[in-house]
Amino acid sequence: MLAKRLEKLHPYVPGEQPKDRDYIKLNANENPYPPAQAVSEAIKSALDSRREKIGLYPDPDSNLLRQAIADMINSTGGVFCNTEISGKKCSPSEKDKIPFTVTPDMIFCGNGSDEVLSFVFYTFFDSDRPLVMPEFTYSFYPVYCGYYGIPMDTIPLKSDWTLDTEKMLDEANKNNSSIIFANPNAPTGLSLSRSQVAEMIKKAPKDRIFVVDEAYCDFGGESCIPLLADFDNLVIVRTFSKSLSFAGMRLGYVVSSPDLIKAIFTVKNSFNHFPVDFITQTAGAASCENAWYYAENAKKVSAERDSFTAFLRERGWFVIDSKTNFVFTKKDGLSGESIYQAVKKEGILIRHFSTPGIDDFVRITIGTHDQMASLKKILEAL
Repeated sequence: MLAKRLEKLHPYVPGEQPKDRDYIKLNANENPYPPAQAVSEAIKSALDSRREKIGLYPDPDSNLLRQAIADMINSTGGVFCNTEISGKKCSPSEKDKIPFTVTPDMIFCGNGSDEVLSFVFYTFFDSDRPLVMPEFTYSFYPVYCGYYGIPMDTIPLKSDWTLDTEKMLDEANKNNSSIIFANPNAPTGLSLSRSQVAEMIKKAPKDRIFVVDEAYCDFGGESCIPLLADFDNLVIVRTFSKSLSFAGMRLGYVVSSPDLIKAIFTVKNSFNHFPVDFITQTAGAASCENAWYYAENAKKVSAERDSFTAFLRERGWFVIDSKTNFVFTKKDGLSGESIYQAVKKEGILIRHFSTPGIDDFVRITIGTHDQMASLKKILEAL
């Protein structure tokens, strides 16, 4: 009764969602701060004054939202924690300035970055050649490869946990393949510089798509959006879930050339013409208009991450340098599973992966100062 293709599916396993207890959740890389007050007000206003919109289909192209996203990127440079804030206005740091104006036709919106990635996989990757990716990266990439029948070429990380960019390029050129990776990477938290990514694209196949997933870029990475001026095969995937406190509403987007955005729209309109609903479009645009608030929060998260990293290292933990809103860490003499269980027993959830090669590590999302203080007390007692 079931289609044979179902046998090849290996579903993504998300971070644990508690049902039996009110845990402090530091296991899913969610933002510990609520959305801006203006977002709640925009939703309430939309429901009060435009209630009939709930009964009508939303703008299928999310035009106002795409304009708002483009404006936000232009005003911040694409990295919140580096954004200069004056009152409630943002301006990009010198190193993040974009050498062109991002326009709405360079933006595609979807129902969370996972759906956006699904459209990207369908649009650009074929079953006749492997897709090159790191061995340890966002674990939804292999899921979509199985879903669409795309072979994978997974490249082990180097001994220092960085991407083996030379090996990735060798494999991509050998098979004329596309490349995808998260930057900063997950679960390691490490990030390539913009110039390093540029050198990769120069050496990668020119007629294949090069995808950079910037889900965590706002917490300390270098956005590759400025590289769109030089590379027409670059696709950048981003999300509202992390830095914009939007995990519960689902909104992701692509920044790329207008021609590649048109191609993704063709796929979207062949699958679901209305993926981003009216309320989400309203809330998303209000979020963009209050970028200063999220930039302040990204700075707080980044500072707390650095403080927590120092805390762990002072106590003998191994911590990989992170440019994200989480840390990836381990402690000699303690298994990753035992750390996870001990912390959970005290009312805090962190993430443990049973995957060989990283099973000694735990991934800890950065919470508020008080949440991290509670966690520190537990870790000191281990």
